[in-house]
Amino acid sequence: MSDSQTIAATSVIAGADSEQPDVAAATAAAVEAFAAYRATSPAERGAFLEAVADEIEADKDAIIVEAVRESGLPEGRITGEVGRTTGQLRMFAGVVRSGDHLGVRIDPALPDRAPLPRADIRQRMVPLGPVAVFGASNFPLAFSTAGGDTASALAAGCPVVVKGHPAHPVTGTLVARAITRAVQASGLPAGVFSFVLGGIETGQELVVDPRITAVGFTGSRGGGLALVRAAAGREVPIPVYAEMSSINPVVVLPGALDGDVDALATAYVGSLTLGAGQFCTNPGLLFLPSGEQGDAFLRAAGRAVTDAAGQPMLTPGIAEAYASGTASLRGTEGIRVVGEGSAAGDHAPAPVVYEAPAELLALDDNTVTDEVFGASGVVVRYDDVADLLPRLEQLEGQLTATVHADPASSADAAAAAALLPVLELRAGRILFNGWPTGVEVGHAMVHGGPYPATSDSRTTSVGSLAIERFQRPVAYQDVPAALQPEAVRDDNPWGLRRRIDGDLE
Repeated sequence: MSDSQTIAATSVIAGADSEQPDVAAATAAAVEAFAAYRATSPAERGAFLEAVADEIEADKDAIIVEAVRESGLPEGRITGEVGRTTGQLRMFAGVVRSGDHLGVRIDPALPDRAPLPRADIRQRMVPLGPVAVFGASNFPLAFSTAGGDTASALAAGCPVVVKGHPAHPVTGTLVARAITRAVQASGLPAGVFSFVLGGIETGQELVVDPRITAVGFTGSRGGGLALVRAAAGREVPIPVYAEMSSINPVVVLPGALDGDVDALATAYVGSLTLGAGQFCTNPGLLFLPSGEQGDAFLRAAGRAVTDAAGQPMLTPGIAEAYASGTASLRGTEGIRVVGEGSAAGDHAPAPVVYEAPAELLALDDNTVTDEVFGASGVVVRYDDVADLLPRLEQLEGQLTATVHADPASSADAAAAAALLPVLELRAGRILFNGWPTGVEVGHAMVHGGPYPATSDSRTTSVGSLAIERFQRPVAYQDVPAALQPEAVRDDNPWGLRRRIDGDLE
C-alpha cells in the first residue's frame, strides 16, 4: 500500500499511486453526492449507518490485528473500540429514524391573534454539506475513519472525506473499505464517503478546499489551531470542531479521605496510567487537601505509581513529547517527584506523579497546567475550598472536572456547592466520585468544553448532540403545504416527533 491514497465508494480513485492524494477528486465526488444523500429518508439513512456497522464487524478480525500492530494498544482495548465504533453508528441510526436529528419545530398560523396575526412558521435542520474528518492517533477506530465525527456527519446528511491518521494507515484503509462496501450496498453515490492518506499538507489542502463546509478534528492543540486558522482564512470561512487539549482537574474534598485512602489513590493512578495515559480525559492535575490524610493519599499514590510499568506509546514522536513534558516538570524549582514507575522500552516511558506548590499556578509559566500527553500527573495541595476556588478559576477550559466527596458529609456538600458554579464555566463534563477516563456514548454525554479543550464550547464530539455540528436551522414561513419539505408537513410520512407550539408531539 502506498503512503498516499484516496479511496471512494467504488475503488481507489485518482491519486492512489502518486506522491500526493487527490483531495480535489474526493471533495468533488462529495459535492456530487450531496444532493442525493441529503434527500435520503430517515429509514434509508438509518439503514445505511447500520450497514456500515455490519461491514466493520464483518472485517473486525483483520481490523483488530492491524490496529494492534500499528498502535501498540492491547487487543482487548482495540476489541472494545470496535464495539464502541459500531455501537455509536447504530445509536445515530436510531436517532435518525426517530427524526430527532431534524429538530422539527412548528408554530402554526394564528390569523386571529391580536394585535398582530402570526404567520405559519416551520423549522427543520438541514445538513451543511461535505465534511472533512481527521483521524485521531489515540483512538484508531472510535475517533478515526468511522468514528464519532464521521458517524455524526453521515447521520446529519453530509458526505464525509476522512484524512486518515499516519500512525495507523492500514487500519484506516481497512475501515474505509468496509464503509465503501456499505455505500455500494445501500445504492448511494460513491462520493458519500472518501478516505485520503497524506501529511500535513494534505490536511491543509482539505480544509481550504472550497467544497468542504465543516471540519471535525481530534488531536493536539497546535494541529487543531492550524486548521482553525486555515478555515478562518478562506474566502468563505467554515467551522472547525477541534477537540484539542485538557488536563482534567480533579478535586479531592476532605471527606473523601475519611474512607479507604489507599483504594482512592490506587484508582487515581489506575486512571492516570490507563492506556499509557494517552486519553484526552487523563486526570493530569489533582487538588488534594493539606494535612495528614492528604499526606497518606500522596504516599499511597507514590507506591502505586512506583509499582506501575510504562506501556508502549502510540508513536515515537508522542513518546518524545512525553519525555520533554516530564523533563520540564522535573526541572522546575519547587516540583518534586512523588513516585515514578519503570520504563519498559524506548517508547514505553515510566509513569510518574509529581507534587507542585500551589503558588506555581499563579505564575505566567504554564509548566504545571500544560498538558503532558501520557501517564504523568501533578498533585497540588490546598488548605480550604475558599483558597482553591481562585486556582480553579484561573485554569483554562477543560473537557472534564471531577470532584471526590463524602456524600454524607455536610462540609463536603457545602464545598461541592461552591465548586460547581466554577467548574461549570471551566468544563464540559463534571463527575462526582469517579474518574474521567472513559466516555460513555449516549444522548446526554458532553465531550467538549471551553477553549482550549475545544475550538467551540457549544458542541460535543460524543453523543447524539454531535449531529448538530454539521447542520443549520432553516425556517419556512407561509410556504404552501405542497412545497413544504416532508419533515415539516402536517402529513409527514415518517411519523416524526416534532415540537408544535413548543410542545413535543
